[in-house]
Amino acid sequence: MIVVTGATGNIGRTLVPLLADAGEDVVAVSRRDRPADLPAGVRHARADVGDAAGMRPVLDGADALFLLLGGELNSHGESPEALVDAAARGGVKRIVLVSSQLNSTRPEVPSHARLRAFEAAVRGSGLDFTVLRPSGFASNAFAWAESVRAERTVHAPFADVALPVVDPADIAEVAAAALREDGHAGRAYELTGPAAVSPRQQAAAIAEALGEEVAFVELSREQAHAHLARFMPEEAIGGTLDVLGAPLPAERQVSGDVERVIGRPARSFAQWAARNAPAFR
Repeated sequence: MIVVTGATGNIGRTLVPLLADAGEDVVAVSRRDRPADLPAGVRHARADVGDAAGMRPVLDGADALFLLLGGELNSHGESPEALVDAAARGGVKRIVLVSSQLNSTRPEVPSHARLRAFEAAVRGSGLDFTVLRPSGFASNAFAWAESVRAERTVHAPFADVALPVVDPADIAEVAAAALREDGHAGRAYELTGPAAVSPRQQAAAIAEALGEEVAFVELSREQAHAHLARFMPEEAIGGTLDVLGAPLPAERQVSGDVERVIGRPARSFAQWAARNAPAFR
């Protein structure tokens, strides 16, 4: 049995069907009620990664755990060791943790302290583990969907700073391999797209997917800060803007880990945009 936390998120909504189609016994965990689109045969559990006691019955009898921190990323609740211990007691032998590229490129960033603590807990658990360290998600472009639908315009800072954003569907495929196959224990995979792409280029890819013109308006750092403050904790905003505006060489670098794990090149941002064009119509 494989337990998938964050089952309704950008990664989980692809990972759950991948595992189910492969014949795995899957429990999809979310903090909300059962999603209507879960594949047949997949069980749903309403639980919170930040509540080890609540996760214990979900983990009982599981062989593997896909561990994704959502709202718990900035939580100061139970220690990561509590959840890892609950997993081990439930029978879990293998954990795949979604961490962040920043834990290797900027290991002192305060906003990722809890992720670093989970990495340490998983590494010290005695279980087989794989750590996934994705770069920025292509799906962050959904933040532009409203303005593209309303006025065919993208508003973003650092117009021509390019980063190799990764398609969450590729993260899901790597996770499925690490959960189901041997040979990934003890590995940390850096997951990026196949090429660095700037916000201006992303807007052009969305325009191509729509078959319509999409204008690009560059925001100042101050304007971008004000926008991010609507939904992001203040302590995370500065670091996010630093990465977007002044990325380190390692953050610009394309990794081949997606292809090494799943045997095909990572999907491009243009492919992501074509697949998700309906969100921008």
